[in-house]
Parts: sequence; C-alpha cells; structure tokens
Amino acid sequence: MQRPPATSSRALTIGIDARAAVEVPAGRGRYVRELLLALGHRDEPHAYRCYARTRWDAPLDERFVWTLLDQPDPWWHAHAAAAASRECDVFLSTNSYLTLWMLRRTPGVLVMYDMVAFEPEMQPNRRSRWIERATLGPALRRSAAVLCISQATEEGLLAHFPRARGRTVVAPLGVAQALDAQADADEALPPPGFVLAVGTLEPRKNLPRLVAAYRTLPAELQAAHPLAVVGKLGWEADETTAALDSLGNRCLRLGYVSDGALAELYRRCAVFCYPSLGEGFGLPVLEAMAAGAPVVTSNLSSLPEVGGEAVEYADPHDVERIAAALERVLRSPERRAELSARGRERARGFSWDRTAAITLATLERAARG
Repeated sequence: MQRPPATSSRALTIGIDARAAVEVPAGRGRYVRELLLALGHRDEPHAYRCYARTRWDAPLDERFVWTLLDQPDPWWHAHAAAAASRECDVFLSTNSYLTLWMLRRTPGVLVMYDMVAFEPEMQPNRRSRWIERATLGPALRRSAAVLCISQATEEGLLAHFPRARGRTVVAPLGVAQALDAQADADEALPPPGFVLAVGTLEPRKNLPRLVAAYRTLPAELQAAHPLAVVGKLGWEADETTAALDSLGNRCLRLGYVSDGALAELYRRCAVFCYPSLGEGFGLPVLEAMAAGAPVVTSNLSSLPEVGGEAVEYADPHDVERIAAALERVLRSPERRAELSARGRERARGFSWDRTAAITLATLERAARG
C-alpha cells in the first residue's frame, strides 16, 4: 500500500502514554508498539515525548524522547500530565482515561478500544469495569478528539455518550511487523493441521462454546485436527479452563507465545477459530488472514468489519452453527484454499501506516484547536 502523504509541515511536540509498550504483552501493548514503529517510519517533522515507567528498546530515531516516571497509579498520571502540559503541544492517551483529567492547556486525544466495560454480557474484569465506568465520562469531556479503532467501537461509544458525536475518528489497525519474526528455538510447536484459538482466557472469548462445538465434530476430524489454544490466563476463567481440560489430549494449551511462534501457528493451522462475543477490533482475525489461515469467526461487533467476505461467519451464541462452520472448512481443502487467498488479499487493505496517518491528522487538528 502506498504511504499516505505527510499531514502537516508544522512541527509539533506530541506526548504519548507509552507504558503499554513494555507493560502489556498483547492488546494495548501491541497497539502502542506498532503505532510507535509506524510513526517512526514516517517523515513528518514532529517530536515525540514517550511517557512510561520503562523505556521500550526499539529502533526509534532521535525524534522519540523517553520520559520515565517511576510512580504507581494514580500518581503516575498526575506527573505525566504535568510534564506533558509543560512539554507538549498535544497528548495521546493510549492506556488510561485518567491522565486526560489532569492536563492543563495541552489538548488531549483519547484512544478508544472498546466498550466492554459497559456491556454486562462481556463479563469484563471487575476492577477495569469499575475504573472505566468512573473515568470515561470526564475524560471524554476533556478530550479534543477520540480515536476509535473500529466503527463498532465508535457506534458503541456514541450510544452511551452521544455528546461525543462530532469528535470521533475511526482509525482501523494493521498487521503487526512483529509477526515477521521467527519462533524461538526452544518453543515447541505442534505439527500442522490443528484448529487454532487465540486470546486471553476470559469469558468474552467464548471458548466454552468453541469447546462444545468442537466436541460435536466427528471423531475422525477431532483426531486429525486437535484444538490448540494460545493465550494467558485471564479473569473468571474457571469455566474456560474446565472446558479446555475436558478435551484431554485433543486440546493443546500453549499459554503465551512469542510473536514469531504466533505467526508460525497461524501458518500451520488448518483453521483459525475466533468466536468472540464482542471485540473492539479483533486483531487476531486480521493477523490470521494475513498469514493465510482460513478463518471462522463471530458475526458480531467489529469482526465483520475486519473479515469482510474473506472469512466464514457463525453466531457465537449458537454451538451448532460454530460446529457447522468448522466442519465445512475442515472437510473442504478447496474452501480452505479459497479463504486463505481471500484473507491474504483482505488483510492487504489494513496497515499501521494508515493508522499512524489518521492518528497524526487527528493530533494535528487537536493541536490547532
């Protein structure tokens, strides 16, 4: 994809909450790392102040200056906001709503990932739910703009906070450069042909229904295609782990893996299944498509925005439909080849450079007031 043009000739000092680059392995951490790299590959004359507790060791040039603040929350936010108010023309809040409350004069732009905290069916982490519900409203009032990572996230935000209308911008995500890495030599990966699921083990990922669907597959399909699950243990995971354990040796729980190993798992799987009940974007679906994995995913929230016509959809609440979609794809090499080709082509339409271009344009507008 051709690089979007530079958005402005006026040099700004842009503050970024960069804590997640080191502190969060996936999710928001992936977002911050890929955004920083994409900004670094562009040629705008802006300077970037990265506020964090630990410096991320990445190949970024002299435009990126790290300010390390060792305080715990909520004191970190107060110190970061004070520094950004002195040093920056605009501030990008990537990992908390609280910092925006404390900015003085400097305009702030909020990154909105999802509205899970406001959707009881998603069974969000209790602490996160309480904090987000308490802090989002004031942060929105303070924000000059809100970057939503999907149209579904934008629609959910406006449904709960209609006063944000006119300040939201959709900035879809891209395929991680990190997935070009190779697996570590000591990471034992299963041979090709498995059904792959990826995500933190928490209720929203809907793995108990995936297990129930997998158990209804004919025995020969289960024998040929074990279920491999990648993801760290999350919250309220007892039902999920019990379901996975019930499959015995038909389920391979791999835990957290390196980016290189994840890329190799995408390439080796017979099908990637992601029956999530709701996603802000659904980055694993995009990454799986880019790697050529045939994808079965949910027909809800942002996932159709990502998958388009390149994936097989199923109602994530319906075990029979998940099973039927899996069986169709597993039994048909032709369908797998078709989905693989469509997925690769679809994934080419997403890039972190586009994310960075939209983000910069939004930050520049906010700085201009």
